[in-house]
Amino acid sequence: TVSIQYFQNRAQIVQPGLSQYVTDKLIDKCKAQTNLKFINGIGDVNFEGEITNYTTLPLTVAADAQAAMNRFTIEVGVKFTNSVDPDLTFEQKFSRYEDYDSNLDLSQVEKDLSEKIIEMIVEDIFNKAFVNW
Repeated sequence: TVSIQYFQNRAQIVQPGLSQYVTDKLIDKCKAQTNLKFINGIGDVNFEGEITNYTTLPLTVAADAQAAMNRFTIEVGVKFTNSVDPDLTFEQKFSRYEDYDSNLDLSQVEKDLSEKIIEMIVEDIFNKAFVNW
């Protein structure tokens, strides 16, 4: 069995809906790519975690001392517990980023970039948990 606890958003910037999005994407990935049965509570394998970082920072500076590119980063801390094979249990932070033109406001690209970043993070989490199966 598998269980996935709700991923709380503990980042300094809290984006509404991001916690649910991360949780749902991990559930969808596990349902699509494993034969494990989902249960409420704690399963034989259990995911829990939180969003720990949600930032955008200047990346490169143009000749006029203005930022030419910005880097948007999301980090998720995950505790994966495998009660069947405890050697596969881990606690790790997963971080991904996307760069975007500084002429754009984050609000213009945030939805697309955050979806792309979360897809990559969920893939990383899934691979770390199930690559040895």
